[in-house]
Amino acid sequence: MGDLLPTVFGGACPIQWIGRYRYRKSDPVKPWVRNVMPIRIARSALGTNVPHATLYISEAHALLIDGVLVAAGDLVNDMTITRYDAREFDELEFFHIKLERHDVIYAEGAPTETLLEVDESALNFAEYLRQHGPVTTEETPCAPLFRDRYRRGEIKSCLRNAISPWIDRRQQVDIIRDKLDARGIALLREAELIS
Repeated sequence: MGDLLPTVFGGACPIQWIGRYRYRKSDPVKPWVRNVMPIRIARSALGTNVPHATLYISEAHALLIDGVLVAAGDLVNDMTITRYDAREFDELEFFHIKLERHDVIYAEGAPTETLLEVDESALNFAEYLRQHGPVTTEETPCAPLFRDRYRRGEIKSCLRNAISPWIDRRQQVDIIRDKLDARGIALLREAELIS
């Protein structure tokens, strides 16, 4: 702890804590529950060489896109951003970096949020309590935060996009999804041309 990380909004900031969140299958034969499956963000899915390597994050983990934080689960386009079934693993572990204040750092070159809320589901929550005491205040997000609740939000977004040529009711997250869908299609076409 204490190592400095470059951040988008606050310059170099020390790591306060790294939360560990572990999930185990109760039955190795069964698939992972949907909300535990990692979100796989392919290389260049967000922009040229962003991320610069495939990135796996939890569905609630947000990325900074066009000045807003959007949960990875809300960006799934089944092309370049997908749910990874992780069937070969019986255990998954996610790590979330907590800084003194909520900010954005780079994971594989992609701007991703730091941990906003410390909660008891962290495997090492007791360590946080010993070092920092109980959480007494609610932290403010460093940018507007969109968590559309994944599938349900995606359906609403598709409806808003469908009527947008006549009545544009799209929200900023809908426009971001449209842009990432177009990027995904372009990357798939480019890959087809190469092969």
